[in-house]
Amino acid sequence: MMTQAPRIGFDRFIAPEWATTALKVRAGMARLEDLETLLNAAGLGIAARTKTRTVLNRLWLEPRIELMDYADRGAAIFKAHPDVPVAAVNWGMAVATYPFFGKVAELIGRLSALQGDCASAEIHRRMSEAYGEREGTYRMTNMVIQSQAGWGAVTRAEKGKRVSRLPPAVVENDEITVWLIEAVLRYTAKPLAISTLQSQPVLFPFNLTRPLAYLVSNSEHLAVRSEGASNQFVALRGTM
Repeated sequence: MMTQAPRIGFDRFIAPEWATTALKVRAGMARLEDLETLLNAAGLGIAARTKTRTVLNRLWLEPRIELMDYADRGAAIFKAHPDVPVAAVNWGMAVATYPFFGKVAELIGRLSALQGDCASAEIHRRMSEAYGEREGTYRMTNMVIQSQAGWGAVTRAEKGKRVSRLPPAVVENDEITVWLIEAVLRYTAKPLAISTLQSQPVLFPFNLTRPLAYLVSNSEHLAVRSEGASNQFVALRGTM
């Protein structure tokens, strides 16, 4: 039986200032008109602008109903803690909202783990295995990589043939740390061993410095279960 390829969703290049302004609108720190001004200045065509707004709407302005509380909490953390890396907030929301974005991030994180970089062709090959070998998959994968480069996670070298990690941003805030872990759980849709949280490939642009086992154990949005003396798993509360 044939199965439908997963939806891509994140199908445009999203500049960091667009995502951050949409976040600020969600947090009550900017007006929708501020975002419109940025998009006007970018000189996007009518179709491109419409598609860009669709991505930004799902990302921050009009998230899916099951992500509304998550988006509100992320925006509140950003508003209350100016020292939190804005890229971490945008990244967490993108991972939770768009599995396609998360899959690209996961692949880059895995493939670049040893040497710090990887071949773009390998990313495209694996994305095609998951989403189908079609022109759209290739083009949208490029859009996500370009966006992740704009957000300060990677650089592209050799005319785009290689993708290299940039030094990770240090995350020292407890609230955003737990919020990012929740993003990974929403992306993977399964419990994760607490021992693996520090090295989750999808969060490769960030160095989580806080005590993760303690934080997830005390989160009202996460649940922890033990399997044996030293094997603990975390999941979204209500899914275990």
